[in-house]
Amino acid sequence: MIAIYGIKNCDTMKKAMRWLDEHGVEYRFHDYRKDGLDAKQLKAWEKELGWEQLLNRRGQLWRKLPQSARDNIDRETALKCMLDNPGIIKRPLLDTGEHRVLGFNPEQYQSLFA
Repeated sequence: MIAIYGIKNCDTMKKAMRWLDEHGVEYRFHDYRKDGLDAKQLKAWEKELGWEQLLNRRGQLWRKLPQSARDNIDRETALKCMLDNPGIIKRPLLDTGEHRVLGFNPEQYQSLFA
């Protein structure tokens, strides 16, 4: 089954889930805050997508990090940060079983589910 990862109150998550609902795509929602995040899964995503793509540098959690942490971020510290604060991962992360897709783009979703 398709899974969509993120946090419930994110506007982009709401848009993505609304699109899936309107197009009859069944999915399971995984809320990072309630359901947590597995280190093994994060490492698999990082291997496929890259830590730079996974890390949301536009969000509130990123801005709350100390400037020194933001200036010195690398793979190791980024993965630890994402495990400690999964809400800092770009949202949504859509897992079709074959593909992992970051962010929401209606055209991209349309091509995935056409």
